Amino acid sequence: MRVEEFLENSARQHPHKVALVANNSRLTYAELNQSANRFAHALRLNGVQRDDRVVVFLDNSTEAVVGIFGALKASAVFSVINPTTKPEKLAYILNNCRAIATLTHARLLAPIGEALKSVPWVKTTFVVEAVDKMAIPGAISFEQSLEDASSSAQRQQGIDMDLAMIIYTSGSTGMPKGVMMTHANVDAAATSITTYLENTSDDVILNALPLAFDYGLYQVLMSCKLGGTIVLEKSFAFPYQVLQRIDSENVTGFPIVPTMAAILLQLKDLSPGRFPHLRYITNTAAALPVSHISRLQKLFPMTRIFSMYGLTECKRCTYLPPEQLSIRPDSVGVAIPNTEACVVNDLGEPVKPGEVGTLVIRGDHIMKGYWENPEATDRMLRPGRYPWEKVLYTGDLFRADDDGYLYFVGRSDDIIKSRGEKVSPTEVENVIYKLPSVSEVAVIGLPDPILGTAIKAVIVPVTGATLDEHEILSHCSKHLEDYMVPKFVEFRSNLPKTDSGKIRRRAVQEESLSVESTR
Repeated sequence: MRVEEFLENSARQHPHKVALVANNSRLTYAELNQSANRFAHALRLNGVQRDDRVVVFLDNSTEAVVGIFGALKASAVFSVINPTTKPEKLAYILNNCRAIATLTHARLLAPIGEALKSVPWVKTTFVVEAVDKMAIPGAISFEQSLEDASSSAQRQQGIDMDLAMIIYTSGSTGMPKGVMMTHANVDAAATSITTYLENTSDDVILNALPLAFDYGLYQVLMSCKLGGTIVLEKSFAFPYQVLQRIDSENVTGFPIVPTMAAILLQLKDLSPGRFPHLRYITNTAAALPVSHISRLQKLFPMTRIFSMYGLTECKRCTYLPPEQLSIRPDSVGVAIPNTEACVVNDLGEPVKPGEVGTLVIRGDHIMKGYWENPEATDRMLRPGRYPWEKVLYTGDLFRADDDGYLYFVGRSDDIIKSRGEKVSPTEVENVIYKLPSVSEVAVIGLPDPILGTAIKAVIVPVTGATLDEHEILSHCSKHLEDYMVPKFVEFRSNLPKTDSGKIRRRAVQEESLSVESTR
């Protein structure tokens, strides 16, 4: 199935049902489908052809969703870019995918205008809430273009093996790589995830994650696939406002990341059981600390909590059935439906339970590769057990227990070697998270003439809490081997994060190294 059919099928089955709540507006499936049809015609009228790339440079909004489905209906390939992206990086992305058209907002004309100075490919920029004087060549009003275009269905072109989207994901070094996902990839991932979440057309999903983050994007796609309702918030910057929306919209599904969990657990007047209609909470991007899981369960006693693991290159890898949370709280579960996951050694051979190796994923949801980057693609996609396939080497270290449940150990390039022993930063962080006064923590390694690498814990305390270095080290000494206990402890008011809310451990390390070099 092609992704635009998610919307088209739901528009036929539920034309008058609310599909999207955003920007203080509500669109039915019929209205959303007609708007996407109009934008598809506008794209075609402005030169966009099959397989051309269309970049959506917007906040979470009605226009962003219309842009996504409009591009698909025009048989184009869409890419959603976070609107906080700086001009230099934006120009790189636009040039890298050779975008033909962009969709943005009038308030973002400055950064996109700066980026477009070095981008020869973009012919048309559709501007939401266009101003009278737009200095960008090829800029036109998004609203006017929709008003002038037909609302009839665009003639279908292409098949499900065509590219649907390119998701740009930051690497450890250099500029971002474009993950290529076909319509079939997206359909396979959406079908698998909605199967174990038991989603139906009755679900109302609130998404406060950016659509540039695949976790946020799929909330829209999956909701439209099943005829549910998606409620978009621009961010989680105002948690009480989001919680009020969960209440008023009778939200049944709420995707979060660990930083959002940390904020929720600090809210003073959030009483247990306040949201009886909230059927499930999902978490990915990074593993939830065990202490966070137990506290979330107390705060949401009637809500199923799904701990999950995934990466942009295949969307989702594993999930932990909620009934296993109390049994294996530190596990990220088993392979999602219609997927196989295996932990292998350096020779690609499966390892025994308890042994650490690289997680390999096999399934229809695996990316086709990185856009025009065959070297990086070959590192991630390698021959599988059968001659006809490629499997995804995640680059993440895992172990499995005797029952086949998987446990994240860490990124292979994040492992710290101290005193000759390998230390997983995640393992140390999980221990530190057990202290109720710790809101966030990043464990890093620093060069040390004696230890080789010294372990440092950089901690953000809970608002109003007091912590000292002695308390942290004493706690770690009780729960960790000697070589895993941090040598240094630093307290900060915040930690650098990705657009998706994941702590940027490498950035924390670079900042610490910079401070050390000035001493």
